[in-house]
Amino acid sequence: MSASAGHDHAATVLVVVDPTSPVVNESPVRWSVDQLTDALEAAGVGVRRVSGADAGPAPDSADVVVRVAGGNAGGPAESFELSRPDGADGQVSVSGADARGVAYGVLELADRVRYADDPVAELRGTKPESGQPVTPVRSILRTFTSDVEDKPWFDDRDFWSEYLTELAVNRVNRFQLAFGMQYNYGHHPATENYFCFPYPFLLAVPGFDVSVGNVPAEERDANLATLRFISDEAKRRGIHFQLGLWNHADDQGEGSAPRYPVSGITPDNHAAYCAAALNLLLRECPSIDGLTMRVHYEGGIPEPDHEAFWQTVMGAVATVGRPIEIDMHAKGVDEALLDIARGTGCRVVVSAKYWAEHQGLPYHQTTIRERERATKEPGTGLMAITAHQRRFTRYGYGDFLREGSDVGLVFRIWPGTQKVLLWGDPVLAAGYGRLGTIGGALGIEWCEPLSFKGRKNTGEPNGRDPYADPALRLDGRDWRKYRYSYRLWGRLLYDPEADPEQWRRFLRAEFGDAAEAVENALAPASRVLPLVTVVHGIGASNNGYWPEMYLNMPIAGGPNADHYRGDTATPPTFGGVSSFDPSLFYRADEFADDVVAGRRDGRYSPVEVADWLDRLAEEAEQNLAVARDKSARADDPEFRRVAIDVAAQAGLGRFFAGRFRAGVAYALYERTGDAGHLGEAVAAYRRARDAWAGVVEVTTGAYRTDLTFGDLRSEHGHWADRLPAIEEDLADLERRFGQARTAGAAAGRELPQVPEADRVRFEHTPPSPFVRAEDVRIELTPSESFDGTVVCHYRHLNQGEDFRTVEMGREGAGAYRASVGGDYTDSDHALVYYFTVHHSCGDAWLLPGLDRTLANQPYHVIRQRQE
Repeated sequence: MSASAGHDHAATVLVVVDPTSPVVNESPVRWSVDQLTDALEAAGVGVRRVSGADAGPAPDSADVVVRVAGGNAGGPAESFELSRPDGADGQVSVSGADARGVAYGVLELADRVRYADDPVAELRGTKPESGQPVTPVRSILRTFTSDVEDKPWFDDRDFWSEYLTELAVNRVNRFQLAFGMQYNYGHHPATENYFCFPYPFLLAVPGFDVSVGNVPAEERDANLATLRFISDEAKRRGIHFQLGLWNHADDQGEGSAPRYPVSGITPDNHAAYCAAALNLLLRECPSIDGLTMRVHYEGGIPEPDHEAFWQTVMGAVATVGRPIEIDMHAKGVDEALLDIARGTGCRVVVSAKYWAEHQGLPYHQTTIRERERATKEPGTGLMAITAHQRRFTRYGYGDFLREGSDVGLVFRIWPGTQKVLLWGDPVLAAGYGRLGTIGGALGIEWCEPLSFKGRKNTGEPNGRDPYADPALRLDGRDWRKYRYSYRLWGRLLYDPEADPEQWRRFLRAEFGDAAEAVENALAPASRVLPLVTVVHGIGASNNGYWPEMYLNMPIAGGPNADHYRGDTATPPTFGGVSSFDPSLFYRADEFADDVVAGRRDGRYSPVEVADWLDRLAEEAEQNLAVARDKSARADDPEFRRVAIDVAAQAGLGRFFAGRFRAGVAYALYERTGDAGHLGEAVAAYRRARDAWAGVVEVTTGAYRTDLTFGDLRSEHGHWADRLPAIEEDLADLERRFGQARTAGAAAGRELPQVPEADRVRFEHTPPSPFVRAEDVRIELTPSESFDGTVVCHYRHLNQGEDFRTVEMGREGAGAYRASVGGDYTDSDHALVYYFTVHHSCGDAWLLPGLDRTLANQPYHVIRQRQE
């Protein structure tokens, strides 16, 4: 049926805007009404816009009346309501608690119109609906890394209009444009340094003779005008604009040979210049709402004397005359820096990493790696604080989640895990929406795909596009490949229980009859690399460890072992690699030790994880086959891009599953001398090698032969480049196996068997919020007869602390009970706890543990009662 069916006139929608509402007159609402109008007109529907709360056309003068008003003052910030006044057919009313809320309601209607076969019928069928955010901060970070690859999009105003619109439509309410994030002072001597020390690229600061070479004054002024445009356009759409100033050094230390040399900075004027430049920049760009600053030594200001510098620079923010958010990257932040930020009178936020510099599962590390723990010795030199007493703030929330704190916390998901392949899993996205506010945290900022592309002078003209195949290339609109990712992030952080129609209408428009199968293929495929990241924590740095294009860590010693030496356990062997959550996951060597000893401690083994990965790969592959069968456009670039990425991620799942099995089998061989285990390792590794070869096959010709994110061997290349080291490692195991058989290696002793017990279900209700300094009682009740013990692990919601354990008491066959004493709850942190259940047969497991989705929280958190 056409939009005008049943009418003698062309279909018309009347949009009535309430002129009496100050909320409706704010720019995000006016802009959203423009978007609705544009969507209707693009669909061939006539639109009339009137002002007047009482406007009421005759029934035959419009097919639908959309009324836009404020009025929902009782709802939380950013909430909206869609309603039908008096149940009238063909009338839709949009209201909201504030301008963002109203805009979200209007944009929801616009989105439905864009994807509807019959836009007028879609609007007429609008059902009463309300929305309110679960996650206060839903942010996207885009970083300027390479002048060669990034200046084109920075200067492209059409790009910004389209891109920022996409974010706003999907309820992303914060955007960070980051300058200087790509270099770590003292580690990365710089050549390509455009915007790295951003001020002279944007401003001529009166009173300071500071300039940057190879950037004419006209280009500098144009840069400032562009930044002003970007921030203004973000604000117009209701998006908080955050400027990232990640580097405050005018060079990157010894060995730097910058293409754009900065002159005029001295130790005597450095802080004063930065303060004056920042103050001027904030005045020149009045739509900058906040600043993200890296305040530890990697931002260019050596510790421990950096406090004086930040006192001067942050002090300049206080005099701008409008609210500015000061967001300090959490690494190395201490109370002295927090006090400096507080002294500005600005809103203070600390932004912490979610899973080191990677994307893991939605829950937060139960325990950080041993390498991240604070050191006992005092620090000296460049990294005195960060590398020592505040070391535990590097890769998680540290001790920042304090009850009643005046400092907010935002989690940042760094781009180490998955830089190129399409990510899209509603289940994990909803998990982030539920768990990104742990302990009162404000939400999440996601470093978008292709972050750091062209880093460290590896950029090339038109090199940001990852594709080699001309049919797949994105023609300067690389971000559009990831529109589904942005949609899931924004909408499922806003509401983890969102109606799936919000993303399925997009998939239907892209993939037609194959849409459901595409969703069901991409979702499990997208779970593979976050799971691998959590389990195989071989390196916390996003440039040293890239699971998506894994630089092979040998099983028994060989190529690339040296690469990981500085950021993994000693000795650097595959079996010794720690999880990023060592409380939940065994290392391969640890598990082999327990197998030989005939015990289990309840953690997930690499073999269990391998089973999970195979299941995810199987689900992805089966649904991809269905999608190919159902697609009438299987040769279209949009479908091919998704199909390639799903197949690649499924192959990576098969590869790591084989590697984990091989790692355990080899560790058992080392402990028993039984060549049978070595044979199992070889067989598993052959399957892993074949899976990687499949990834090479599906990506060769599609992607560039060198995907550049830096100059380390782990930061660039193609899947094909990694295959020789994998094959060499496999050949090494095969040689060892052949030698063991030739030598007639005797079978080792029979390993003790630990039967897998029937996992008895336990009932547990977390206690209510507790009163500080009062005991907290915890109970766990088996649902049937159970002969075993239960251990409770608990600590404050502070990753700088260790867990304490207590064996829970029990009277007869009743509940297991434990108590956390008031001396321990007398703290400014919430409590986190979980259980290990030990069966009498020797088996053990975790509660609550991870469920099949991998999107839940495997422990409990109890907050303090706020009086």
